[in-house]
Amino acid sequence: MAKWQFTKGMHDLGGGCYAYLLPDGSWGWSNAGLIVDGDATLMVDTLFDLKLTAEMLETYRASIPAAKSIDVLVNTHADGDHTFGNQLVEGARIIGTQGTVSDFARFDPAIVQNICLNAEQFGSAGVFMRECFRPFDFSGITLTPPTETFSGTLDLMVGSKKVQLIEVGPSHSLGDALIYVPDDKVLYTGDILFTGGTPIAWYGPVNRWIDVCDRVLDMDVETIVAGHGPISTKDDVREMRDYLQHVSDEARPLWEQGMDYLEASRQDRPRQIQGPGGRRAGGGHRADAVRRLYRCAGTAGASAHPLFRGDEGLPAPSRPRPGA
Repeated sequence: MAKWQFTKGMHDLGGGCYAYLLPDGSWGWSNAGLIVDGDATLMVDTLFDLKLTAEMLETYRASIPAAKSIDVLVNTHADGDHTFGNQLVEGARIIGTQGTVSDFARFDPAIVQNICLNAEQFGSAGVFMRECFRPFDFSGITLTPPTETFSGTLDLMVGSKKVQLIEVGPSHSLGDALIYVPDDKVLYTGDILFTGGTPIAWYGPVNRWIDVCDRVLDMDVETIVAGHGPISTKDDVREMRDYLQHVSDEARPLWEQGMDYLEASRQDRPRQIQGPGGRRAGGGHRADAVRRLYRCAGTAGASAHPLFRGDEGLPAPSRPRPGA
């Protein structure tokens, strides 16, 4: 039996570190975290809409007195399911990488809401987005990007507890960051780790993402809060790294044969990543990973997944990025 149950809500990891999980970990159902020492607090990410974020804050505050005031909010990256609730963390310093700030305005929640309300006008891509994002309410959201940036690493003190921010993007996104609590051997990865689901590579290169996984495996870490899925361990990081390596190894010869990346993603049969109860989530993400690999290899034919292209009726930017 797993040490941690994949259930909605706050999970006490020990030492003043907490995770907040949203099963089932698929599109938009992301994780966040909180680090506390005395009266000092640092929050890792918000959630995909204001209702979910407000519920998370209420849960924190009901159990942790210090959470009534959040001192610092760190965004692991810019995707909306990790940032759309930022406006509710009033008075906090908001920190992210420069890549996160640069990526922040690429997708407006008002556009997401418009597509979901008028899906048929946007063709199959609009219908797909509506089905993925039907549970979420994108009204009232004001994009609230980080006001402080860092590059490389940044050490912060939360009370007497050291917290290290580590820039590792571009990997999953343009501005990925890890949040590491060395004394407690806890790591918050954002979407560097998808546990129980297929990872999606918005930016890549995939080889860089593999290198980041190896970096995590070399760290003194016991408990890992993934961007999506259950509380994890290095075994989950290793499984995802091996999946990415497998896709890379299988896609390269298909590119060399001149095969279109979409056909390659259908031909390739990568190892299965199993979710809770044997579920395999996000199978469509494989095509995007192959596209990124093709782009790195230099083919112009991999410029956009047809599901996300402008000629499918979606406004710029051409990818439903905020919910993964």
